[in-house]
Amino acid sequence: MSAEARTRRALIRELIAARPVATQEDLRALIAERGHDVTQATLSRDLAHLGARRAARGYELPEATTLPALPDLIRSIDDNGTLVVIHTAPGAAQVVASALDRAKPAEILGTIAGDDAIFVAPARGVAAAKLVKRVRELVRR
Repeated sequence: MSAEARTRRALIRELIAARPVATQEDLRALIAERGHDVTQATLSRDLAHLGARRAARGYELPEATTLPALPDLIRSIDDNGTLVVIHTAPGAAQVVASALDRAKPAEILGTIAGDDAIFVAPARGVAAAKLVKRVRELVRR
């Protein structure tokens, strides 16, 4: 994902969280006010990627702020400057990796899980230390 797409999706998250946004056209106008020109097709793809859905009050995003069941499964979260490694209880790595993948934080490119360890690749331009911080926020650890 490009830096532009990450910035645009972060802006979309911010705008939807801040106020009711009834239509894609309303959202396009808000994005334009912030200096970003986006086509309807791109906006539609961004909303789908973010898991946004239409509700009575407008667009809503899935709650991905925390993954409450995970702290008990995680033993450590560390990085080597490039990758993040999460050590889990035996047999829990795939459960934790799957939860992270479903949460779809913009900072994560992908995960690879074994039995009790997960390699987490940061998205382009995301420092491993920043990703460690984000994962800790997600799992409240």
